[in-house]
Formats: sequence, C-alpha cells, structure tokens
Amino acid sequence: MNLNIIKIGNSKGIRIPSYILKECNINDVVSLYVKEGKVIIEPIESPRKNWNQEFIKMHQNNDDKLIIDNSIS
Repeated sequence: MNLNIIKIGNSKGIRIPSYILKECNINDVVSLYVKEGKVIIEPIESPRKNWNQEFIKMHQNNDDKLIIDNSIS
C-alpha cells in the first residue's frame, strides 16, 4: 500500500486506514521508533489493563486496606 505524506501544521504525517488500525489493535496511543532505517509503529496497551482483576485479587488477599486515616479532623 502506498500512502501520501500530508502536511499537518508544521509537521508531516500519514493517514492510516481504519481497517489497519483495527487489525493492529491500535486505539489512541502508539509507540513510534526507527529501527534499521524503518519507521516502526506499535500499539501500546492501556496502562490500566487488568486492573479490575488485580483489585479483586487484592480484596481476596485482604490487601485492600486504607494506608492513611479516612477521617476529617
């Protein structure tokens, strides 16, 4: 697939077709770097991925205690 380089403000970019974004599981943020003269774009998983399961484990292990007092003085 050939894509045209487009002007975006003072920079340049490309438009990535939605079917490619979907196939690569790319949503909002990517990692972009250059390796051996090629531009590599990779999806970044959400930093909060699986938090819900981890909170459930913490509760089951009785590790979800307050660290500081929850009262107002």
